[in-house]
Amino acid sequence: MDLSKIRIGNQTCCNVQAHVPYEFAIHHKFNSFEWFSDKGKFGWCEDDTSIIKRVELHNAAMKHGIKFSVHAPHAANPTTQSGTEAILKSIRFGGDIGADLVNVHMLPGHNAKQFAESLLPLLELGHRMGIRISLENTPQTSPDHFNAVFGVLSGMGLGANIIGMCLDSGHANLFEGTHNNYLNFIDQLGKHVPIIHWHAHENWGDRDSHLPLFTGPSAIDDSGLWGLIQRLNQRKFEGSVVFEQWPNPPEVLLETRRRLEKMMSEA
Repeated sequence: MDLSKIRIGNQTCCNVQAHVPYEFAIHHKFNSFEWFSDKGKFGWCEDDTSIIKRVELHNAAMKHGIKFSVHAPHAANPTTQSGTEAILKSIRFGGDIGADLVNVHMLPGHNAKQFAESLLPLLELGHRMGIRISLENTPQTSPDHFNAVFGVLSGMGLGANIIGMCLDSGHANLFEGTHNNYLNFIDQLGKHVPIIHWHAHENWGDRDSHLPLFTGPSAIDDSGLWGLIQRLNQRKFEGSVVFEQWPNPPEVLLETRRRLEKMMSEA
């Protein structure tokens, strides 16, 4: 796997002020960072960031060689007006800070053609700003739904330079059709589904616990993680890997990065 084409980083967390994981990323030279519009006890949302601060972030990204992505609110549904407006806000913020990708949850229960067509205004604005859209699997989203939606999108002539999939390996492990077997989830994805982003975390199949890699099942047996990396390599993955957790202590993420880079370099 060509590590020069892959970026690894972390993400804001609803339990801490956004500047804490961001400054951690800068200090430890992560080359990717994701802003999650997920205002909780602390957390972050686009309205927290002034125009001046956005310019500062854009300049910091260039200075430190860090690639930003933005995670739209987790419940933002592009088939509704309010959901579309929330995602458009994330795209505009991404454009202000020089992000290259905005992530949106793929919500189940929608006709594939209807869902794909609802994305068109988002894709139009994103394309004008140089931002791709990634669709993330939730614990309820099936591989078949991804295959159907991307079948519609590919029929529209929309490729990985416009839209792709964010593989959430923890969510794939919880999906009832591939429970405790996220590799089976990946294997059911058609070749027409480009994976352009990876939310990296794991769980024991009981809940969405967002454990750092190498601290859950892969601490005992890392063969599944090897299989995932091999599949990403076969699909010519060149996106960002985002650690979706803020462990205590956060330095756990440094060991996670070290071990993941080693595995990827050997794949």
